[in-house]
Amino acid sequence: MLRTRTGSVSVAGMRVLVAEDDAPLLAALRRGMLQAGYLVDTAGRGDDALHMLMTGEYAAAVLDWRMPALDGAQVIAEARRRGLRLPILMLTARDTTQDRVRGLDAGADDYLVKPFDFDELLARMRALLRRGGPTSEPTLRLASLSLDPATHEARSGGRVLNLTPREFAILELLLRRAGAVVSRQSIAEHVWPDADASWNAMEAHMARLRAKLGGDAGVSILAIRGTGYRLVGR
Repeated sequence: MLRTRTGSVSVAGMRVLVAEDDAPLLAALRRGMLQAGYLVDTAGRGDDALHMLMTGEYAAAVLDWRMPALDGAQVIAEARRRGLRLPILMLTARDTTQDRVRGLDAGADDYLVKPFDFDELLARMRALLRRGGPTSEPTLRLASLSLDPATHEARSGGRVLNLTPREFAILELLLRRAGAVVSRQSIAEHVWPDADASWNAMEAHMARLRAKLGGDAGVSILAIRGTGYRLVGR
């Protein structure tokens, strides 16, 4: 069943995420997609899939609907809410019109009902990849600080910043709301969606981020007592 036609799209080296809680099916999907030329990361839980989507760089994703912790529709909806725009194919045993509508409304780009032929899955992946994603978001800028959401690169006065995924997420959020106070709650929901963020942990991340920005960025991260943080130009 796991034939490897790739059509007119070159998929060699493209990294994809496959999330499925059925271990034998997940193994078969991984094996078949590796044979087709993809680089494949896997997850068996919805919360793990969301974390990988938000911290990795993927050309596309294949997500099962029914997974522990978060279902596929919840993963897609949350990923879209956070600005992730890669093509996503949803796999599911649900085949009613209402189910299809819910999956597509959550942000899935296509929908494949189990059981399915693996060649069809590969063809649908190629179709999604041919469409390409929307135009990349513009680079965010303030003073001498710049951040590119598409490439996950941030620069301070022309110097590339070596940021952790959470530091990048904090900086992006502050830049998008530059000049405004961003509450601790908003930061926690954006950066620590699946864990509790203590005040000390958040302040430690801010301290490291300030140190990495240095003086050449021309910006300051201000702590607003009892409220949150604000990014301003100097």
